[in-house]
Amino acid sequence: MTRTLILMRHGKSDYPLGVSDHDRPLAPRGRREAALAGDWLRTEQPPIDAVLCSTALRTRETLDTTGIEVPVQFCTNLYDADAGEVIAEVGYTDAEVRTLLVVGHFPGVPEAALTLDGGGNTALSDRIRTKFPTSALAVLDVPGDWGDIADTGAALRTFHVPR
Repeated sequence: MTRTLILMRHGKSDYPLGVSDHDRPLAPRGRREAALAGDWLRTEQPPIDAVLCSTALRTRETLDTTGIEVPVQFCTNLYDADAGEVIAEVGYTDAEVRTLLVVGHFPGVPEAALTLDGGGNTALSDRIRTKFPTSALAVLDVPGDWGDIADTGAALRTFHVPR
């Protein structure tokens, strides 16, 4: 059974004085683009079964603004995660989940997409390497079980930047 993994970078954040990085909220542009991302997810992707989301305020606000309402696991490990940590969190996903959305950060999210694809889709890999802006989404086909993803990898299917 092929599964779908959607890796999303949080929306554009604001930088209020005296606020820690973890507690930065979305900027108005971030809210607008996260809403567009939610529209795209609902119309262009399979129904999402579950979400893994960083605990940072901007990721939680991004998820909320998408309007995706499914079971969510907030993961401390996704905040400031590298590719390996993102992939490890995905590997713990319940086998019943067919489509998983991960809302995280740069550089872990784009690096995870590139690592999982392994250069199989050169055109999309090049676009992701060039720029993975806020609210962008990488969609990958996972050929097997979530628990095997670190070994089996995945295939980049599309890369979308909601604007």
